[in-house]
Amino acid sequence: MRLGLRLPQRLGVDLRHDVVEAARTAEAAGYASLWTYERLLFPEAPVEPYAGSDVPWPEHSRQAADPLAVLTAAAVVTEKVRLGTSILVAALHTPIQLAKALATIDQISGGRVVAGLGTGWATDELQATGATRADRGRFLDETLDVFDAVWAPDPVTFRSPRVIIDNAAVLPKPVAKIPVLLGGGGSNLGRSTSAKAVQRIARRADGWLPVLATPGPAGAAELRASWDRIREMASEYGRDTDRMEMVVVGNVTFTDRPGGPDRSAFVGTLDQVADDVRTAAEAGADELIVDLNLQDWFISTRQMLEMAVELRERTTGP
Repeated sequence: MRLGLRLPQRLGVDLRHDVVEAARTAEAAGYASLWTYERLLFPEAPVEPYAGSDVPWPEHSRQAADPLAVLTAAAVVTEKVRLGTSILVAALHTPIQLAKALATIDQISGGRVVAGLGTGWATDELQATGATRADRGRFLDETLDVFDAVWAPDPVTFRSPRVIIDNAAVLPKPVAKIPVLLGGGGSNLGRSTSAKAVQRIARRADGWLPVLATPGPAGAAELRASWDRIREMASEYGRDTDRMEMVVVGNVTFTDRPGGPDRSAFVGTLDQVADDVRTAAEAGADELIVDLNLQDWFISTRQMLEMAVELRERTTGP
């Protein structure tokens, strides 16, 4: 299983220096990929709690630097690592502009971009771009359709309720087909919202971006069962499931003392988080994104990188 690192974008980051330092250090340390995330704004009185939980929005979310700008900076100073988004909220973007931006970064990087997308959850962000929660799935499907159209050979002709392209050249094109991964789905495939997300992943995506929630064998079994179901559905659609990948997101929070039996995955001591990395591998993950942006002790990018390097060495060797 490969390891990827989510780049620093949060409050307290020196964007002029830290993004470049993180990208170079992670590549030199053997990380296989670099990832960015999207947070458009920070409402003082949000419509809903954070990420569907019952907790308030964390203070570090006041800043989440633009994911495509950060990814471009990383592209310029690296040579081999994949460059991914986990995730972009489709409804916050105009589809053709997003397609063009991703293709441009792909050209700059020599064909290393991975596009991770999702429907999003924050009403405050959606309404800031003229969207609603009801639009989320439809706008994501439309964005995927636009990607298929404008990344294909010119001239491009496309029509949807929002987008009309009439016999036009849309350049640059990606170096090769950009893999598109989708978030969502969860592990309970019986819920209607999850079922819709799972069907979209199976039918449209090159892979899945789940979050490992439960540590240990139970978490591995739960994630593996969901992934098997997605690939089974994809096979029913006539797709080549050997070309699909599961890239697990690990939202890391280190603690001074070991977490108890009820802890969430990737919340605990360094040893426990290392065990969670192995759990993701046991679940069949092709890659794991290590995200240290949520860490409360985060006081410098250098400190974050030291922990990232130590975690990689602890789990994969120097």
